[in-house]
Amino acid sequence: MSNLSKGLVTVVLGAQWGDEGKGKVVDMLAPKADLVCRCQGGNNAGHTVVVDGVEYDFHLVPSGIIHPHCTSLIGNGVVVHLPGLYEELKQIEEKGLQGCQDRFVISDRAHLVFDFHQEVDSLQETEKGKQSIGTTKKGIGPCYSSKAARNGLRVADLLGDFYIFREKFTNMVQMYQKIFPNLKVDCENELVKYRFYADKIRPLAVESVSYIHNALRSGKKVLVEGANAAMLDVDFGTYPYVTSSNCSIGGVCTGLGIPPSTIGDIIGVIKAYTTRVGDGPFPTELTDHIGQLLQERGAEIGVTTKRKRRCGWLDIPMLKFTSAVNGYTALCITKLDILDTFEEIRLCVQYLLNDTPIDYFPSRAEDLANVKVQYVTMPGWMTSIENVRKMSDLPQQARAYLVKIEEELGIPSKYYLLS
Repeated sequence: MSNLSKGLVTVVLGAQWGDEGKGKVVDMLAPKADLVCRCQGGNNAGHTVVVDGVEYDFHLVPSGIIHPHCTSLIGNGVVVHLPGLYEELKQIEEKGLQGCQDRFVISDRAHLVFDFHQEVDSLQETEKGKQSIGTTKKGIGPCYSSKAARNGLRVADLLGDFYIFREKFTNMVQMYQKIFPNLKVDCENELVKYRFYADKIRPLAVESVSYIHNALRSGKKVLVEGANAAMLDVDFGTYPYVTSSNCSIGGVCTGLGIPPSTIGDIIGVIKAYTTRVGDGPFPTELTDHIGQLLQERGAEIGVTTKRKRRCGWLDIPMLKFTSAVNGYTALCITKLDILDTFEEIRLCVQYLLNDTPIDYFPSRAEDLANVKVQYVTMPGWMTSIENVRKMSDLPQQARAYLVKIEEELGIPSKYYLLS
C-alpha cells in the first residue's frame, strides 16, 4: 500500500452549507479523472448536473458517472440505501446513460441504510418537537448511529453468510423497537428483499481500499466528490444543525482509506451568496424582498428535500473558518450571475459577539445566532453576465467583487461557474 504518488487525488468540497454547485464542478473536472469517488453521506445529498439539455439529479451515485471513461465509486464512508440506489441507477439509465453499472462499484465496507432507519429518523424528529433539526428523514443519522454503536450492517455482511446477516438484522430491529415501541418492521419481508439485493450488488462490490490504492499506484487520477458541505460537518458545522458525517477534508481520508499525502488540489466551492436548507443559525440571512429575490433568481430549491433554501449575503468569517479546516488550495465561485440585477451587493467581513469583534467561528449555535455582522457594500454591475466566458470580459464591478473575496480569504479563484 506504500509508494503512492503525491497529488493524484483532487478533492471538491462544499465551503458553505451545501448546494454550492459541486456537481457542476465535478462534471467539469471528471474528463481528466479516471475514478470519481463519494466518501461520506448518503442519499440526503443531491447534486444536479445538466448535460445536453438533460437534467440529472444524483443522490448516491457520483456525478462522474456521466463520463463513460470514468469509474464511479461509493466509498466505505458512505451509508447506502440499496432500494434508493437502484431506483437512482434506473432513473439515470432511463435518461440515456446506458451501461452505468458497468462503470460503477461500491465499497463492501459501506454501511447499509434500512427502511426502518428512515422511520426512526422521522420518529426522532417528531419527538424533538420545536428542537428538531430539519433532517431529510432519509435515515442517515440513525444509520451512522448504528455504525458508531457497532451493530450496523455493511455490504460485506450482506454478501457473507445470510444466516448471520439475518440474526444481526433481527437484533438491530429489536433494539430500535425497545426505544420506539410503535416501530413496525416486517423482518421476514425485509430479509427476502435483501437476499434479492445481495445478488444484485455482488458484482458491483469491491474491497475499496486495495481498489483505490491499486488505481493510485498505476498513476490513475482520482476525483473526490464531497457531499453536503463544511458547515454541515458533524464536528465543525453548526452543531446540532448538521449532518452525521465528516464532510470536511478529514472525511475524505477516513471515507476512502487514502493517506493525506495523496491529495493535491482541494477545491472549495463557494456560491456567490449564501444559502442553507433546514433549521439552524444563519448570520447573513435575508428575510426581506432581497432574500426572496435571491431565492427566485437562483431557483433555490433543495434537490433532495424540494424545500426553499434560505438565502443571504456572502459570509467571509464562515468561509475563513471552513478554509482553515479544509485547507483549500483554490476556490470555485458559482452563480455569480444571480447577482446581475442588484444595485448594491453586501459582503459580511466581521462577526461581533456581545458587541465585540471576534476572530473565531463560534462553536455554540446559540452564540452564532446572536452574532451581529459587519458588511462592506460594493456596487453591482446591473447587466447580464450570462454569456460571459472569460474573466476579462466581466464588468469591472463583478471583477472587483471576485477580487475582494480572494483578498479576504487569501486563496486564488481557479474556476468561475455561472448558473
